[in-house]
Amino acid sequence: MTTPNHSSMSAATWGLLILLGLIWGASFFFGRVAVLHIPPMTLVLFRVGIAAVAMHIVFGRTPGFYQTLSSRWRDLLILGLLNNAIPFTLIFAGQTQIGAGLASILNATTPLWTVVVAQMVTTDEKISSAKLIGCALGLAGMVLLIGPAALGIGDSPLWAKLAVVGAAISYACAAAFGKRFRGIEPRVTATGQLTASSLIILPLALVFDQPWTLAIPPIDVIAAVLALALVSTAYAYILYFRILSAAGATSASLVTLLVPPAAILLGIVFLGESLSLTEASGLGLIALGLLSLDNRLTIKRGR
Repeated sequence: MTTPNHSSMSAATWGLLILLGLIWGASFFFGRVAVLHIPPMTLVLFRVGIAAVAMHIVFGRTPGFYQTLSSRWRDLLILGLLNNAIPFTLIFAGQTQIGAGLASILNATTPLWTVVVAQMVTTDEKISSAKLIGCALGLAGMVLLIGPAALGIGDSPLWAKLAVVGAAISYACAAAFGKRFRGIEPRVTATGQLTASSLIILPLALVFDQPWTLAIPPIDVIAAVLALALVSTAYAYILYFRILSAAGATSASLVTLLVPPAAILLGIVFLGESLSLTEASGLGLIALGLLSLDNRLTIKRGR
């Protein structure tokens, strides 16, 4: 059996990829709407908790499902921490101060940090000239985005931008750690990490946010939370697995380039946000960096 790749993607798979980009881009929009009324940790709890329940309902009857979950619970706790609890909390905390578009752009640096982390902790993914160029371009874009705030002249605080960058670094660490889940059904891993992150964030939300003291949010905020959990988390995972199965990991990674435009468009249309020339330039550099990391700027010669 041959491994699928981006060159063989069908029109249907491209449609799924674009849909996933819109859904994950919308997660920044939903998060921005909800975090203005719900504290970050409580919002994370709602996101992962509701999504975990949905995943158990959809996949819980799969043969061997719970046996695998119980046998890997320690690893799933670490993955849930790195891939859900920490980054979701940092992103929502940052979004209390920055818009959906900028948050999505900073989050798009995840593949760049993944290269750096992989170079440090793995032996099978060594850095190449293309990866070096990609990292340089992407980090230059990030510096362009954060630079004004670091100098005290930005429109949003430095800590909020660094929080989202911290989330990207956490995702990168999760990608390196996630190698140990090779051979396990992705749906099992996804359900396990969402369940684990729910258990991790529950006591923190109870202690720090005391959600029972919060006012009931407006109906549009409740709708945003449900959309964030059921559409941008649970359904997004299911969609991602379909793309992964049909076209492979390389092609599925193209979604990283589609998320920021979707988040930016939704922020402009519904939240009155705008994209400055500096932010647009930063996005351009990050996009070039991601393309370079994936060797899409090089001409492939026959072997």
